[in-house]
Amino acid sequence: MKGLLSRIAKIVLSMLLILAILLGSGAAILPRLSFPRINGDVQLVGLDGPVDVIRDTYGIPHIYATTSHDLFFAQGYVHAQDRFYQMDFWRASSTGRLSAMFGKAQTSNDAFIRTVGWGRIAQEEYASLEADARAALDAYAEGVNAYLAEHQGERLSLEYAILGLISPDYHPIPWEGYHSLAWAKVMAYDLGGNMRAEIERSILLKTLSPEQLAEITPPYPKDMPYILPGFNLGAQAAPAELLTAATPDLSQALEQAADQLARLENIFGPQDETLGSNNWVIGGERTAAGLPILANDMHLGEQMPSIWYEVDLQCAPVGLACPYQVTGFSFAGVPGVIVGHNARIAWGFTNVGPDVQDLYVEKINPTNPDQYEYQGQWVNMEIIEDSIQLADGTQQPLKIRLTRHGPLITEVFGGLKDFAAQSSAELPQPYAIALRWAALEQLKIVDAVLGMNQASNWEEFRQAVRDFGAPSQNMVYADVEGNIGYQTPGNIPLRATGHDGLLPVPGWSGEYEWQGYIPFEQLPYTFNPAQGYVATANNAVVDETYPYSISKFWAYGQRARRIVDMIEQAPGLISLDYIARMHGDNKNLNAEALVPLLLQIPLDDSRLVTARDLIQDWDYQDGMDSAASALFNVFWKHLLTATFCDQLPERYWPGGGGRWFQAVEELAAEPQNAWWDDLGTGGQEGRDEIFVQAFAAAVGELENLQGKDPTKWNWGDLHTVTFHHPSLGQSGIGLIEAIFNRGPARTAGGSDIVNATGWSATHGYMVGSVPSERMIVDLSNFDQTRSVITTGQSGHAYHSHYTDQIDPWRLIQYHPLYWSRELVEAHQEGWLRLRP
Repeated sequence: MKGLLSRIAKIVLSMLLILAILLGSGAAILPRLSFPRINGDVQLVGLDGPVDVIRDTYGIPHIYATTSHDLFFAQGYVHAQDRFYQMDFWRASSTGRLSAMFGKAQTSNDAFIRTVGWGRIAQEEYASLEADARAALDAYAEGVNAYLAEHQGERLSLEYAILGLISPDYHPIPWEGYHSLAWAKVMAYDLGGNMRAEIERSILLKTLSPEQLAEITPPYPKDMPYILPGFNLGAQAAPAELLTAATPDLSQALEQAADQLARLENIFGPQDETLGSNNWVIGGERTAAGLPILANDMHLGEQMPSIWYEVDLQCAPVGLACPYQVTGFSFAGVPGVIVGHNARIAWGFTNVGPDVQDLYVEKINPTNPDQYEYQGQWVNMEIIEDSIQLADGTQQPLKIRLTRHGPLITEVFGGLKDFAAQSSAELPQPYAIALRWAALEQLKIVDAVLGMNQASNWEEFRQAVRDFGAPSQNMVYADVEGNIGYQTPGNIPLRATGHDGLLPVPGWSGEYEWQGYIPFEQLPYTFNPAQGYVATANNAVVDETYPYSISKFWAYGQRARRIVDMIEQAPGLISLDYIARMHGDNKNLNAEALVPLLLQIPLDDSRLVTARDLIQDWDYQDGMDSAASALFNVFWKHLLTATFCDQLPERYWPGGGGRWFQAVEELAAEPQNAWWDDLGTGGQEGRDEIFVQAFAAAVGELENLQGKDPTKWNWGDLHTVTFHHPSLGQSGIGLIEAIFNRGPARTAGGSDIVNATGWSATHGYMVGSVPSERMIVDLSNFDQTRSVITTGQSGHAYHSHYTDQIDPWRLIQYHPLYWSRELVEAHQEGWLRLRP
């Protein structure tokens, strides 16, 4: 009875709290308690000297300090001012402390996260760091903790007022240096999901033939751009022969792993093919200013607040004690600037997508589950006795088992029958799956970031990114001397001859071991290429002449094709405004490929003919107000459903990104291919019948959603974005979600379009992934640099900077990223001085 009364009391208190917030809206007292102080003087223990924090009219802090220690101390302080709840949630997500915040429902996620070991490895990395990197992390942590010392509960962030009702014993712990490193592991996971692809291929091969699987996972098309075609180091490509091994039935383990990865999507967002990025750098011979222009937009899942936090770090004066002058995009929780420019160079990222994960099937000793077989011997696993902290302060034991390949990420299952011919063990043979992943090793990401922040030329930049082990990025570069360049960094494994990394492999034989990593000197790069530009969009970095395997699957080149075409076909010298138009380009190359075919297919229904007239002269731009865009995209969703969903498990129904663009385009050349047949009917359908069926369904859906008049249909009302708070914004309680989420807002663009507002055909037309930032850097005048993030600088609901960038972002508008102090002071919103 007491427990029930307690629950009722919490519900009543929650409703009163929510009503107080909603009725008061932005003027309510409770939300404003956590708004940061941005003017005046604050005295803080630990500073070497005074630090000026000048916030401009977009809430971007420009930090001026005399020592590196104070610069990163102040960065930690302002991150905590604006985004501490986000930092705390990311910390819990990366170290396996979600149950302490939200209760027992998160124990399976914590168990997986702690088993994989992001936090554990981050602690090992921290202990081995070079002095400068550790000093930066320590100073940053000091700044965060200085803020925490004076702010708790609702004065820290509104979320803690609600969290206190859910988990009253939860209180944020002090920040430590390794917490910043753990978040880098999460980003490597988010951008390096080959494990998911291995699981998908293995499960699909239970019901599909290898030929069918190849049809829906086609190779990179030869007519699409490569970033560095012909980059072969003067060597021969490696042979493509494969080792032969029986394919086991790993159904139980693979489904368990797939279920867990799906649960993690609720925390980290979707890991699907709509994630990606664009960047390009254009040499001065092609630009109006005569010096390079560098553009970047990184595509990640929508979230509230933005994943990025803009910051300007300025040493005053610049010298050995304080060598930084750098501005751009940072992660709240991590010192330094991830992407941006300093006084000499600029750089931008897109994801390479290398294959850096392998799943190993380990044979477990039937009489001792802490042993596994390797080359005929039972070997002891490394055992870690860990625990998960629950919201009530109790601990739940967790046993972590590691093999030579990595942590066991599944339970032990019996019945490894298909491997019987290769094993003398009695049946059924217990087995489990271990994960080998390049990011589960000690890396030096902070060294790399700080090195880029300080680099003044190409050689120093390359030296810095040697340490950028994961996630591997396509890095474009430009400098004030007029040079441009490109570098692939990262720990990309060299596998045993014939091991292609596409499916789980036997862990016991020793035949499938990694042989190290591709040497940095032999990773793809270019400096001042003859064509005068470099463009990347997660497309293939190299062609088949490159002697190493980076990946078997890339983004399929549609965005890269469009970017290259717009650079090559520019009407004159390229300006910043032209780059902005490129960022906002909505051309749908999938529609350009399929609409001519759709126009040729006879239609018997005049209603459908009238609707089809919309796409007759369409320019293939997925604009917000476009009726043709709405019609094609709804048709595309129904085409995917009619073609594939009767033959694929529901978990792997097509989302509709670039892979499916390519697969359908190739299948369209085979009108009687078996994929076109609808297995739910007694007949034999072909391509044209399925096209008509999908088109009729699309017209019917649009009539229901937007009315009978096709000219009034539009894409923007379907293709909306809602920015979701990653924890409380997905609570299932509408009133709480309304406090923290923002949207829906109409958008243009779509999946694998330059304006990459990705959506999944399995979830409707809502935007799931977004250009999380846009940046245009003018190397001739840094004060001309333009940028925007998705939501705003503030993580505090109802703050003026919580949502002030949503409309500029969706309308392809920007704000200045002020560089000179004169402009910063002229556009200041607040001036805070931190004093020792």
